[in-house]
Amino acid sequence: MAGEDAAVPGGPRDHEGGAPLVDQLAEVPVLDSELLVRGRVWDVRRDRFEFGGDVLTREYLDHTGAVAVVALDADDRVLLIQQYRHAIAHRDWEIPAGLMDAPGESGLLAAQRELAEEADLQASRWDLLLDLFLSPGGTSEAMRIFLARDLSPAEHDYVRGEEEAELVPRWVPLDEVVEAVLAGRVQNAVTVSGVLAAAASRGRGWSTLRDPELPWVAREAARGTRSK
Repeated sequence: MAGEDAAVPGGPRDHEGGAPLVDQLAEVPVLDSELLVRGRVWDVRRDRFEFGGDVLTREYLDHTGAVAVVALDADDRVLLIQQYRHAIAHRDWEIPAGLMDAPGESGLLAAQRELAEEADLQASRWDLLLDLFLSPGGTSEAMRIFLARDLSPAEHDYVRGEEEAELVPRWVPLDEVVEAVLAGRVQNAVTVSGVLAAAASRGRGWSTLRDPELPWVAREAARGTRSK
């Protein structure tokens, strides 16, 4: 019987000899990049690039990047927001989140702004919980999820409009949100990732949390111009 570390027959082989897993930045020459659609929030681009001796063409959403916040109160409850999302025809449950569309704004500052604008909250303790590529086969969107604790009311002059005008907030115990995710009742990818990561980190005594101001290399390296 093959050992646990043996490669799956016909599948990718492990060339790293047990080295830690890490996504690697790829230096792939782009021959040309064409803007197909200029959108209000993101664009659609077509790139031609050299790969494996061939010239390939791919279209993708050129995205600004985004941030999200797992806001955890003293009773171990997570703030969720119900919001209408037209593309999926649902009012889904989400953690506070928003676009990196303010020039020069860091991920942490964007997360602090979104928590205030969407939840009327501020936090005195911030940690980096998770970094994600939301759909790497079709969009350049990079997402950074923060953990916010020691919460208090925030004052701001932002006026919620459009879909945000009917946001419905709800405080839910973290374990209850995890159960909803595993049962398939909550399906928003960012919410799923954030609450599962928070539960896993809590189980490790929060030892996995990182500096909230770490450089965001993944977003800086994304294709297109929206993320720059």
